[in-house]
Amino acid sequence: MTQASTGTMNTGPSQSTGTHRFCTAPLMDWSDRHCRYFWRTLSQNTFVYSEMVTTGAIIHGKGGPERFLRYNEEEHPVALQLGGSKPDELAQCAKIAQDFGYDEVNLNAGCPSDRVQNNLIGAILMAHAPLVADCIKAMQDAVDIPVTIKHRIGIDDQDSYEELADFVGTVANTGCQTFIVHARKAILQGLSPKQNREIPPLKYEVVKKLKEDFPNLEIILNGGLATIEQMHGVLDYTDGVMIGREAYHNPSLLLEVDHEFYGLDKRNVDLKQVVRNMYPYIEQHLSQDGKLAYITRHMLGLFNGLPGSRQFRRHLSEEAYKKTASIDVLESALAFMPDDISQLSPA
Repeated sequence: MTQASTGTMNTGPSQSTGTHRFCTAPLMDWSDRHCRYFWRTLSQNTFVYSEMVTTGAIIHGKGGPERFLRYNEEEHPVALQLGGSKPDELAQCAKIAQDFGYDEVNLNAGCPSDRVQNNLIGAILMAHAPLVADCIKAMQDAVDIPVTIKHRIGIDDQDSYEELADFVGTVANTGCQTFIVHARKAILQGLSPKQNREIPPLKYEVVKKLKEDFPNLEIILNGGLATIEQMHGVLDYTDGVMIGREAYHNPSLLLEVDHEFYGLDKRNVDLKQVVRNMYPYIEQHLSQDGKLAYITRHMLGLFNGLPGSRQFRRHLSEEAYKKTASIDVLESALAFMPDDISQLSPA
């Protein structure tokens, strides 16, 4: 097996170290290795999560585990999110993830997609707490790195607090310590994944009560968080926050994380230099016949709200996909941004 990383693995998350104080969410088709590398240039401490990878892809997929699990050493701390419901397969994939150097394995029990629920993957697992516990225990027995879970506050009509507490309690009995809770229920029949991120109401108070009732567990809140102020408010009653689409569409937010959540000194940031810091990585990617757009698509929102940002996005969107696209495309896009952009820093 090819080992994608040889770096030192973390000892694992704990409430005392605050490893999960700020996390980026697993985002299908978005939080790939290029995206995570870019995010890491913005924040040293953010815990980044892979997009969900199914056990079937890892075990049977063309190209082998390397195709799905390859990542960059700089990404640490990084977690692999797995999709599956067969304890033996999840254990096998967790062991592979550990061998590749991932810092954590996370079980997806929150995705509402029809495609995955038909294979007993994602949010549908909340109806099968004993099976989830078996899956978590099998993974724990196979690896030394932490095994965590991401789930909703309920599904369909199974949405009472008592049912949620029973689910969490059943899983916690395995020794699982970290629960990432999307503060919406999932409606598995009739709503698309996009609608499931918008229509069911956010209920942060449910996550707050969960922490009150399970004080020894690490409870991370996910869902709807968009501002630093909101996140600090959530941290009054949880152990951490997980940010998804806001981090993707407004990545400059991550420039504030190390100061706001980990106590590092605040930096003045040259936003144009943030882009140029990616050039060595991009050049290496291009030298391996990679396409520029595979990386730059994750950078489109860096200048959101600033003069010239629309032209920057448009130029990259139109030019980066071309076969001959190079660093010159990025330099041309940066030309749309004002010269004093380097004087701007996160609020």
